[in-house]
Amino acid sequence: MDEQTRIRLEKLQALQEAGQDPFHIVKYGVTHRSEEIKENFTTLEGSAASIAGRIMSKRLMGKAAFCDVQDRDGRIQAYIRRDDIGEDAFEAFKAYDIGDIIGVSGEVFKTRSDEISIKAGSVTLLTKSLQVPPEKFHGLRDQELRYRRRYVDLFVNPEIRDVFMKRTAIIKEIRAFLDGRGFLEVDTPVLQNIPGGAAAKPFVTHHNTLHMDMYLRFALELPLKRLIVGGLERVYEMGWVFRNEGMSLRHNPEYTLLELYQAYTDYYGMMELTESMFRQVAEKVLGTASVTYGEYEIDLGKPFEKLTMLDAVKKYADVDFDAVADTAAARELAKAHHIKTEKWHEKGHILELFFEKYAEEHLIQPTFIMDHPVEISPLAKMKPDKPGYTERFELWITKREFGNAYSELNDPVDQRRRFMHQEAQKDAGNDEANSIDEDFLLALEYGMPPTGGLGIGVDRLIMLLTDSPSIRDVLLFPTMKPE
Repeated sequence: MDEQTRIRLEKLQALQEAGQDPFHIVKYGVTHRSEEIKENFTTLEGSAASIAGRIMSKRLMGKAAFCDVQDRDGRIQAYIRRDDIGEDAFEAFKAYDIGDIIGVSGEVFKTRSDEISIKAGSVTLLTKSLQVPPEKFHGLRDQELRYRRRYVDLFVNPEIRDVFMKRTAIIKEIRAFLDGRGFLEVDTPVLQNIPGGAAAKPFVTHHNTLHMDMYLRFALELPLKRLIVGGLERVYEMGWVFRNEGMSLRHNPEYTLLELYQAYTDYYGMMELTESMFRQVAEKVLGTASVTYGEYEIDLGKPFEKLTMLDAVKKYADVDFDAVADTAAARELAKAHHIKTEKWHEKGHILELFFEKYAEEHLIQPTFIMDHPVEISPLAKMKPDKPGYTERFELWITKREFGNAYSELNDPVDQRRRFMHQEAQKDAGNDEANSIDEDFLLALEYGMPPTGGLGIGVDRLIMLLTDSPSIRDVLLFPTMKPE
């Protein structure tokens, strides 16, 4: 125990011995919050108010004192005079520490320096802090420590608290947008018998009662499409998914995914929905469709660009995959461009490798990359006029993928063929390939209408709208290796 913690603990013990244990207080009658008082000062001036929060600074001036109290919304100054709260209470207040949580009841007023404050009639110690908060001018700056001790990060770094207030507002606005378009929010199982709906590695767990392995979901797609078969027509889910993969500035093993499905539309309908949703959420939460992200100014107000994957590779790599005859020719082309391939890679996989190497770095402004090869799109409908390619798009902004959408494959015979090909890919070494889901195939055999589907990485959208460089900056508790 360090010296400061020992001193604080001794103060707590003295309070307890005097019958003034703050931890025996079970509630406090808060009537106002800091920002509410500041925003409505003209009507609240002279009236009674009770606030509660953490002491962030404290200044003693003989028979009076000032302290800044921080609540959820911000900070407000409290003015404490010995003659107003009594000598014993004032002496007790003088012993309070930075970080203690107090309640202040009194009158709303302005000081001589025009600072909106509370003139205290009483001060109550609600919680004794035994740890010294980070130094007020430097705060909690160690990045890893901030993620590990988010509870400290939130009260010493106001800008971090603002990020998470915006996170809630963004999620709320996404729901409002979809609800306004007649979508029904639903819940689907987190534990699945067969992982599917994306190319990803699952987390595996074991169900003791059923004596079987199960998987934490890494996508929401297949259960939601079952609901389209059931006639719900417009459904969405926003929830946690889990991928047992690497960690980076853009990847966390658990993250928030939005998936939605709409009957009787296609991937062009999903483009319109995606563009409209991004624009509306930005305007509602930020008040503008122009977003600053790092060095970039992103304009969500303009129509998003559309570019096929073939054209993107032709534009940025000067390679025309329409002229590439087959997988063997694609492998030779990859070798000439120093692109490593796996033994299970086919022509479509190699096209994607060229896209990743040459095109991604150029996709700054919102761009729909369209018409992916069938080899990497096992759940998307084939383009009638372009064999080997699908009605699929990804949304790219700031060199990052934000969304993925299809005209959903609803042909059960073709879907079985695709699943079987995925199984062969898995046997050949592709550990992200899909498994055959017989119940999903049975659902398709009952008939799924033409459907557009969309998946959005919600955390990446929040990163964009809060100018946050890392996904860890927008997750309250990012995954961390134990100390």
